[in-house]
Amino acid sequence: MHSRSPDPQTGGPITLAELAERAGVHVSTVSRALGSGSGVGAATVERIRALAAELGYHRDPAAAALRTRRSHVFGVLVPRLTDFVLARIYEGLDHAAAQCGYQTFVANTSDDPSSRQHRLEELLERRVDGIVLGDARLGGDALVKLLASRDIPHVLVSRRLPGTLSVTTDDLAGGRLAAEHLRALGHERVAVVAGEPYASTGVERTRGFRKHFEAEGFPIPDDYVLHSPFDTQGGHVAGAELLARIPRPTAIFAVNDSAAIGVMGALREHGLRPGADVAVVGYNDIPVAGDMPVPLTTVRSSMFEMGTTAMGLLLDRVEGRAVRSKRLPPRLIARDSTMRD
Repeated sequence: MHSRSPDPQTGGPITLAELAERAGVHVSTVSRALGSGSGVGAATVERIRALAAELGYHRDPAAAALRTRRSHVFGVLVPRLTDFVLARIYEGLDHAAAQCGYQTFVANTSDDPSSRQHRLEELLERRVDGIVLGDARLGGDALVKLLASRDIPHVLVSRRLPGTLSVTTDDLAGGRLAAEHLRALGHERVAVVAGEPYASTGVERTRGFRKHFEAEGFPIPDDYVLHSPFDTQGGHVAGAELLARIPRPTAIFAVNDSAAIGVMGALREHGLRPGADVAVVGYNDIPVAGDMPVPLTTVRSSMFEMGTTAMGLLLDRVEGRAVRSKRLPPRLIARDSTMRD
């Protein structure tokens, strides 16, 4: 049932019971300490793991899974790991899982409904203990319904759905921060590159942005709000279309940094300067944002923390503890793309 090294005192294999006796604790305490660590003090976990290493004792994951009916593996679905935001969130997820003795398997879905279903079934075949969804879709997500019907612990990350456990940035507040910044600079005629309509991130960031401008007496017309893919090309195409509007917007808010970079490319094609001719605001604060030829003003989200927090909630759910959704506070980072003279 376990991988056993010879006991240095007896020459026989180390058993879980012998390890517990050496540590002066109950067998169940040793089992938890060598697994998730749940319900065991940090000092005790450290002491037991150090003793196990000293004696050459290693848990047998397959045997543990048979005994506990847990695989100590979580599945993670994301639209694409090539996106820096999602990659950073996954780093947080995987880090938090490893700290508690779990592994993660990640699968890309490309935000495609049929691919999402197929990749989820693949993860469930691995007997994962729970699922993290980074690609939840508004309008009745079939995967969320499936997980709920099978009573499989799950949590959403980066995206949100009513009534489903999730961890996101407070995207309504983030959109409002972008709007407050542009209004403080005197902008009245603005536009939005709003992302995909099925993603709560784009929908809520756009809503927070538009609500503030409406409250200020400058409602944004619908034709100044364009949906687009969350990538640079999508932002470029949408930005070019918005720049053709008459009258032209004096500022454009893109709901993620990749799209905002695409908007800045469209500005250059039109002979316009970001910040000087048209202000541009993005969202997330990816590393390249501050290193652009014209540094990008953006709303910072805590991507790594989003991942660690989501994994913490999923672990709590697996262990039967009470959980509730969390929204992390955003922060506006002002740079030259809005502040140039």
